Amino acid sequence: MEYPAKVLLAWGEAISGNTALRDWLMKNGYPELGIFTFALMLKEDARNWLLKNGHPHLLALISGVEGDEGALKWLGDHGMHPLRHMAMAADGGLPSLKWLKDHGHRELAVIAMKIREVKSGIDDGHTYSIDN
Repeated sequence: MEYPAKVLLAWGEAISGNTALRDWLMKNGYPELGIFTFALMLKEDARNWLLKNGHPHLLALISGVEGDEGALKWLGDHGMHPLRHMAMAADGGLPSLKWLKDHGHRELAVIAMKIREVKSGIDDGHTYSIDN
């Protein structure tokens, strides 16, 4: 997964809610990164789009953040170690955050923290009741 630094910056801002940058990504050759933001927000059609359009690694990143050990294993088995560490860092793994920084993936470390913020907000927005 190789993207120019400006695209990674735009992706991080899109994840944080900048819809103008999300739309820019989608219209300028990076639709998978724009659609990722919808998939991150639990939109099933966006998740299906990632699978059907050759981006299962991005869905595995999201699934890994959500605690799916199989997705983390899949990323590792396919040599996608930076994405695997992004998922683990976004799920609170400080050693993975350090790994990203130590291996020259500072942009991915920042994006992982943005993903963590979004996922934390989603979790905080859910209410759980034993009466339901």
